[in-house]
Amino acid sequence: MLKKRGPAAALRAFALALPGAHEDFPWGERVAKVGARVFVFLGKSPEKDGHSLAMKLPDSAADALDLPFAEPTGYGLGRAGWVTASFEPGDSIPLDLLTLWIEESYRAIAPKKLVAELDAKGAKRPRAARRTSPRRKR
Repeated sequence: MLKKRGPAAALRAFALALPGAHEDFPWGERVAKVGARVFVFLGKSPEKDGHSLAMKLPDSAADALDLPFAEPTGYGLGRAGWVTASFEPGDSIPLDLLTLWIEESYRAIAPKKLVAELDAKGAKRPRAARRTSPRRKR
């Protein structure tokens, strides 16, 4: 469970608590990496611009893209299963769902040794995220 604090700080703390995770700032964006590889883009200034994050979702991208706050990540990353979730200031942010997605992205990017370490700590492999919001209107 995430402690009571701002959603951006809670999601950042969750990502950085995963085995081998560290923070970096390429391209002026805050990211969480495992080794040299990004597993979540944490956005720029959530206080001023709202909040957005992008994750690689090999198992749940299709379901995620049905949600009104999600879209394929730009720069061609969407074709590789990356999804961006964006929220305006004051929006309700589904922290439990986003932490599942961060973990899914971590598992897709991290070396098997670190995923095994996560599993050994008692983490359960997340099931494909269930819908927690209505489908996007098409």
